[in-house]
Amino acid sequence: MKAFRLTGSYADVRYGKQPFTVEMAAEDESAVREKAYSTIGSKHKLKRWQIDIAEVSEISADQVTDHVVKYQIGE
Repeated sequence: MKAFRLTGSYADVRYGKQPFTVEMAAEDESAVREKAYSTIGSKHKLKRWQIDIAEVSEISADQVTDHVVKYQIGE
């Protein structure tokens, strides 16, 4: 698995656009996008069209800060 950092924003009724940055582990970029839509959508009760993923970048193991992602990539 590889580590990815996603940045973007999602629509919030009370606060407008809310920016986010999240680290996830997946096999490729399309898999991490699907995982992000699923995770963020279920946490905040959002549809896919309400989530805007601006950038997906692969990061090296030493740049990962999330302990779960470190475990998933084998660090």
